[in-house]
Amino acid sequence: MAATVNQASPIEVDGDVAAPLPWLFALRCLVCGERGARGRDLCAACDAALPRQGPACRGCALPLPPTGACAHCLPADPPGSAPPLDGVHAVFDYAFPLDRLLPRLKFHGDFAAGRVLAQAMAVHCSGLPRPGAIVPIPLHRARLRERGYDQALELATPLARALRLPLLANALLRRKTTTAQSRLDAAARQRNLRDAFVVAGNACLPAHVVLVDDVMTTGATLHAAARALRAAGVSRVDAWVCARVA
Repeated sequence: MAATVNQASPIEVDGDVAAPLPWLFALRCLVCGERGARGRDLCAACDAALPRQGPACRGCALPLPPTGACAHCLPADPPGSAPPLDGVHAVFDYAFPLDRLLPRLKFHGDFAAGRVLAQAMAVHCSGLPRPGAIVPIPLHRARLRERGYDQALELATPLARALRLPLLANALLRRKTTTAQSRLDAAARQRNLRDAFVVAGNACLPAHVVLVDDVMTTGATLHAAARALRAAGVSRVDAWVCARVA
């Protein structure tokens, strides 16, 4: 039986990120503006209303009526054409208010939104098979200079800390600039990311690695990153994403 990431409880996650003086600076819900609950930037009602993902494909996290694999992720013929990810786990469907909170983190530097989302990811992922390390999807250095931060790293850092997992923030490099994926169709996304990632020469990678990203749409970015990790000798690559676009 695979080990699970069960070393941190929701209390530890919340306690790690709680405001230092909650009696002086009352946290407010990022969705509705009411008082936050349990030391979080989210009230109990909005937390309960978050679009947590239900049954989904094990291979790509698309929603499914029964748990299993969708037609696209069924065992491939020939075997070499199988997706490079062993499993994908999404915490939420990309629906309200995730479609507001994630862009606030990604494009506007709203780290309070990132903190709320990382807390939710830690709770969800604590029961999943335990990897040897977490690797965030990197931005190209030009995009990083422009934005000033990497949203995947902003999610992966507190997630790794809460689950007591090694974070390999510099193991994977984005070696070419690419057109924004949101502007492309599925086929163009695949071409856009061909050979986009490479493993750093000094990286020491475990056999099982989890990629962390904010949103999965077609999976092109995660697949390209997973292929680079597999080429470097990683035998199992999973993906943990905050939200999945249906």
